[in-house]
Amino acid sequence: QVQLVESGGGLVQPGGSLRLSCAASGTIFSINAMDWYRQAPGKQRELVATSTSGGGSRYTDSVKGRFTISRDNAKHTVYLQMNSLKPEDTAAYYCNADGLMYGRRAFSTWGQGTQVTVSS
Repeated sequence: QVQLVESGGGLVQPGGSLRLSCAASGTIFSINAMDWYRQAPGKQRELVATSTSGGGSRYTDSVKGRFTISRDNAKHTVYLQMNSLKPEDTAAYYCNADGLMYGRRAFSTWGQGTQVTVSS
């Protein structure tokens, strides 16, 4: 089994910064992609950023230039550095990991979510 544990959310003023972490654990053989999603009240879940094991990354347009996704492959951990935060960034942030467990068993696992609130 693979589990994801997220941390780093909180209350921050507009223009501030937060760094989210998501650590994967379990019977992991390899991780292909680790992604960050967010979901605001009354809104659909949105893909924010994605990172592959090869070092590639992509971002939704609304966060480009402000958010940075990074990975520590040895720790099976993905980070989301969020700068210049805006009230519209307020949401529950979730990480997702796709990969293989030992025995070449595919997995796709979600974290529990961490709340980010941007307000003055």
